[in-house]
Order: sequence, then C-alpha cells, then structure tokens
Amino acid sequence: MLKKKDGYPVYPLTAAQKFHFFYQDFCPKKEVLNIGTSLTIGTELDWDVLKQSIFKAIARNDFMRIRFTQDKDGNWYQYVIDQDERKDIEFVDFTRQSMVEAYEVMRQWTQVPFERESSCMNRIVMIKTIDGYNGLYLLIDHMTADAQALIGFFKDVIEIYCNAKFEGVPYPKEMSSYIEQLEKDLAYEAGSKALERDTKFFQGLIDNTPEPIYNGIRGTAQLEAERKRSGDPNARAAINVSDSVDSALDIFHLEPEATKRLMDFCEEYHVSLVCLLIMGLRTHFQKMNGNDDVSINTAIARRATLKEKKSGGTRIHSFPFRTIISKDKTFLEGIYEIRDLQNAYFRHANYDPVQYFAYRGKKYPHKEGQTYEPMSLTYQPMTLRDKRLDDLGGIKYKTKWYPNGATTQGMYLTVMHRPEDNGLDFNFEHQIKAVSREDLEFLYYYVCKIMFKGIENPNLTIGDIINLV
Repeated sequence: MLKKKDGYPVYPLTAAQKFHFFYQDFCPKKEVLNIGTSLTIGTELDWDVLKQSIFKAIARNDFMRIRFTQDKDGNWYQYVIDQDERKDIEFVDFTRQSMVEAYEVMRQWTQVPFERESSCMNRIVMIKTIDGYNGLYLLIDHMTADAQALIGFFKDVIEIYCNAKFEGVPYPKEMSSYIEQLEKDLAYEAGSKALERDTKFFQGLIDNTPEPIYNGIRGTAQLEAERKRSGDPNARAAINVSDSVDSALDIFHLEPEATKRLMDFCEEYHVSLVCLLIMGLRTHFQKMNGNDDVSINTAIARRATLKEKKSGGTRIHSFPFRTIISKDKTFLEGIYEIRDLQNAYFRHANYDPVQYFAYRGKKYPHKEGQTYEPMSLTYQPMTLRDKRLDDLGGIKYKTKWYPNGATTQGMYLTVMHRPEDNGLDFNFEHQIKAVSREDLEFLYYYVCKIMFKGIENPNLTIGDIINLV
C-alpha cells in the first residue's frame, strides 16, 4: 500500500469516489466524470481582482487541489497538495461570438477528459460574453467535487471578490478541511458501530421485501421484451441502456409561479420538494405500468453538518428508493410515506451503495446490465440565491451546465432552481439511443400534471388522480 506521494500522505478512495470510478471503468468515454458549469454576473468585473480571488479560493478549498495516483497493482489513491501549480488563470473573450457559439465552445471544453495520474482535476476560465455578463467557467472531475462543492467554490470566489471591491462586505469564513472529512469517512468504512447499523438497515430493506419490478416510462414494453429475450416469463428486471453511452441534455423549464405553488404546498405540509418530485415520478410509473411497486434511484448529498457542507469533495451516495403504495391511499398519505422513508435513508446514507447493489444482486441474481430502476433523480436545493448573493446590490447572475456527452445511465434527472427567477429546471441527461426527447416530454408532462392535481386535492386517492390525469 502506498504511504506517500511527493512527500504528501496518500489515502484510499471513499465509497462515493469508488461509485464514480466503478462506472467510469466501464465507459469508453472517460469524460463521463466531467462536470462543466459557468457562473456569469451582469456587471463589469475587475479581472485582476477576480484572478486573485480565484487563487485565494483555490488555497482555501482543499478539494480543488486533490491529486490521484496509482500503485503498481493498479489501485488508485488520493492526496492533497499544499499549493496549486497554476501560475495564471485563463481568460477568454466571447464578445465577438454569439451566445450559441460561446455555449458550443464551453460544451466542447466539457468533453475533454482529465489525465488522472498526478494531474490537476479542474480547469478555470474567466469569461466575457456578448450579453454583458462576465464571470467563470469551471470544469471539474466528479471524483473531486459534486454540485454542492461547485456551488460552494463559486460562492467563495464571489465573496472574496466582493470583499475586495465593495465597502462593508465581510471576508468569507474559513472553509472546512477536505482531509478531515475524508479521514472520518474512511474510519466509518473501516468498521464502526454506525456502519453496522447502516448495513442492518439497508440489508433489511432488501431482505424484508419481495423482488422489485422494472417500470418503463411509457409502460411495460421493455420488461416484456426482456422476458421474451431471456425466455423467463417472470423476469422482473430489464435493460434500460443502449449500446452507446453518447448522451444529450434536455431541459424543461417550470415557471416561477407554478414552482411557488409546489414550494408553498411543501411548506404547508412540512415535506421537502424531493418528496413531491418522487411522488410525481412514482405515480406516473404506477399509472403507466399498473404496479403499486415502483423503484427509482435517488441521490443523497450527505452534507448534514456545517463541516460537511463546507469541505467540498464528492459526497453523493445514490440508492434505489422503492415505494409500494396502493392506489387506495390518498396523495398526502403517499407523500408522508415517502418522507418517512427518506428520513430513514438520510440517517443511514453513509452506507456504500456498491455494497447495496452487490447484496441485492446476490438475493435476486440477474444478468449484468439488467436493473429495476428506470431512472435516477437528484434535487439540488442549494442555490447561490440561498447564499445571500442576491443581496450584493441586486446584481443579476446566470448559471449554466454543459453536457459532457456521455452517460452510463439510461436517464438521469437533476432538478434545480434557476438563479434569475427561482423557477425549476428539469435537466434530463439521457443516452440518445435509450431515451428520446419525446419520451422525456411525455414523462415531464404527466409528472407535472400529477403533482399539481395532487397539491390541489391532497386527499384524493392515488387511483383517482391516475384516472383524472
């Protein structure tokens, strides 16, 4: 086992990192782990001050200095260097290009994979665009950061910049140590009472329920095709990916007023928006497939403490979220069932998802590539708006995500708030050959109809809602 690299102590990968590594290993396109995003502000910027602010933020955020190395047996390790090697920050002026052309350039940047051995795992470019907005493009490897880490880094850069430029803006508080959280994760994984409790919970979920069943976006055709292909008329798992990992990103925008109605319902009934989203999705699959038993993958950010929130890195664990809710139950009863189960998931979310899938695979053996889950869902509640950045003189800003062009999943939905109006964006990344844009429009249309019918009539039964939409 490696102990040091270039004088720095090295550490094994965490469960969250191994989960990413696991699917990157099988993917011919190594850019599958790239996350490309930009944040631009509707004002002129002092580029020298911005550059210094970026350097200071890199120094304050350990996860921006993570490096990876491999031992002679092919095992990967990580370490954090003291000082970033960058001498300068790139600057690109897009003011002679249209917004569409600028987007295309940044999309291409997002599709260039990083070298993994001892390399910097992010790229930062200061950008100036024709619409009068200026700011940053950031490309980062998912093994070093998730969306919350990215947002935290952007926020840190802006607050450092604003402290330098404006009277009365305080310097941001210190970030937390990435290594400290890493050591906690590794201690947990090495065998702890918490790990025992979490193992018991997740294995119990598998042991105490019958085999799950696959539900398709438009009905049972995929499962029926699988039964025919395999010669097993009782097969309950199906293949929902294609032979190509080429992906597209399709985005559907929910208006601010409609979004507010969903948020108001959540506040009134003390549930999170993710519960409402899961209810909408699972009820759609219930409607289309006739099964009360619905399973989709959901992501949990694992950032309960302030230190976890501010330590960066990648902390997402993704598990199948399975609900068996009969059509006789009311919409509100269904939502509360989801809330209670989700709270239990949060309590045990440090468990390794790869172990979960391995255990389930032993209990219900099925061929590689088969799954019970038609999709994955992430809700990203943390926005820059929450972080009081809209207080800085009412400056307008935009965020944009750029597709990396590859995914190992059939369909991945990320729901997040738009900075300009706080409406919801439904970002569907999907394999082009596995799921069509028409499929996504169909799913989005019905999920919204179900959610709005449900919040208007929370005491209607699920069966009635299915019939009405």
